[in-house]
Amino acid sequence: MSQIERDLPADYSDALLTLKELIHGAQHRAQRMVNTAMVELYWNIGRIILERQAGQPWGSKVFDRIARDLRAEFPHMKGFSRTNLYNMRAFAEAWGWLGPFKQSSSYAIAN
Repeated sequence: MSQIERDLPADYSDALLTLKELIHGAQHRAQRMVNTAMVELYWNIGRIILERQAGQPWGSKVFDRIARDLRAEFPHMKGFSRTNLYNMRAFAEAWGWLGPFKQSSSYAIAN
């Protein structure tokens, strides 16, 4: 046993484990919040496309241009291909009005 390990409090391992659990829990909650925000974003993009298409038809050239413009504006993000925009439209069409997006706890989903 090294000098450093002898100088640690007796409950150090328990404290470290508690801290690790707190960090893992916060990381998990953050990931779930980001996932919820992204689902909401994709649904809203699809909804806006549907609303605009109701006024006048948008063909593949419009989808190509939107995809190109969004990728240019947000180069660090992925998912703005023409195909994905069509998928977002289909998602919004299939799910209609979802209302506010809420996270369910993992426990509630599992049970």
